[in-house]
Amino acid sequence: MRLRSLEGRLSVLLSVASLTGALVYAGVTHWPLPQLIASLHDNFPLNLSTPNRTNAVIICAVILVPLSWWFAHIVMQPVKRLLRALEGAVASYRDGDFSISIALHRRDELGDLISVHNELGQTLREQRQNLAQRELLLDTVVQNTPVALVLTDANDRVAYANIAARHLFNEGRSLNGLHFATLIADAPEALRKATEGSEDALFSVEMDGSEETFHLSQRAFRLQGRPHRLQLFRRMTRELSRQEVAAWKRVIRVVSHELNNSLAPISSLAHSGAELARRGDIQRLPSVFATIGERARHLHGFIDGYARFAKLPAPRLAAVAWQPFLEGLALHCRFQLLSEVPEQPGWFDPVQIEQVVINLVKNAHESGSAPEGVSISLIPVGHELRIEVADRGPGMSEAVLAQALLPFYSTKRSGTGLGLALAREISEAHGGRIALANREDGGLRVTLVLPQSASTT
Repeated sequence: MRLRSLEGRLSVLLSVASLTGALVYAGVTHWPLPQLIASLHDNFPLNLSTPNRTNAVIICAVILVPLSWWFAHIVMQPVKRLLRALEGAVASYRDGDFSISIALHRRDELGDLISVHNELGQTLREQRQNLAQRELLLDTVVQNTPVALVLTDANDRVAYANIAARHLFNEGRSLNGLHFATLIADAPEALRKATEGSEDALFSVEMDGSEETFHLSQRAFRLQGRPHRLQLFRRMTRELSRQEVAAWKRVIRVVSHELNNSLAPISSLAHSGAELARRGDIQRLPSVFATIGERARHLHGFIDGYARFAKLPAPRLAAVAWQPFLEGLALHCRFQLLSEVPEQPGWFDPVQIEQVVINLVKNAHESGSAPEGVSISLIPVGHELRIEVADRGPGMSEAVLAQALLPFYSTKRSGTGLGLALAREISEAHGGRIALANREDGGLRVTLVLPQSASTT
């Protein structure tokens, strides 16, 4: 127990109080008060009697109560000063001011508490400074990003907007506090419709005499317990132009490669045929002309495939009975049906979806899978239909999976790279999607997801 601790001080004061009480009691009952009263009684005619025990206790209480209050005041005074200081510091922390330190120097438990409090204040000040620096850095990055950022509250009023957003929506002026729907009331219809929804969107608007394409990304979340919505408007025209140029370059490379593969043999065979005709060796001419015809047909099929991909018509949605549809598929390709035939009819363009499924099944057979390992599953999920085509081939690497749906990408020597791209184009035209994934037990699974009419589900 430390002497300078509160416990030590209280022990000393209690000891002093106890000793004082004992001395007072002894002084009242034994010495010197009884002797003083006897002396006064002998010298002066006073009617005084020696105090009994009750009177002695009362006299002790009269003396000890003020003494105890004084001792309590001595003990509690530093505690009260510290509590007042802590109250002021907590009030400052509540107001966001962490600059308060307690300037009391003690060498007891209160001193330890003061030291810990001042360390806490220093830590909060450093964290506040670091947070302010990070906020400044983040604000600088956000303000100078080319992506227009708009944060709106539950009342659709702008709570935050960066420089790009101010220039895009309000000619560089501040947007804070403005009603966002009112702000874009005169904006192009495509922009208004995109912001009215809750999903990401890609839209084009007329700006400065040219068409500008934007990608809208929006998310809803709670900030300080209140709902907010964050909208990001990213200009995509330059990126789309770059991707378009890259796509055209890939097309030109593929077409040039295929044309060279066909025209070079045709040119060589034509020269050989002319030389044979000049020599009068007409017996070999039919084989030369047959080879030229075969290469021409191959080139015609190649060009026709590109033309069909570029001229894909809009799907004609209709209710499709599953049993006749599957029987028609079986005439073109071999597969195992692993699911039950859905009772409700499908809702899609039967010609286009049949083309997609046939291509997927043929790809499955060409993967090296055993014929009995190629399967089709029809799985209704809510208002969607999942058509899964699976095989037991080697599957695809991560790099191939990432690019397999891109036009003109192919791992086959004679492939055009249009099969899966055409499947993706058709599925997205139906409002659906297509996904590729390796199966855990070996092989590849291609999933075609198509939305279904409420009346068919």
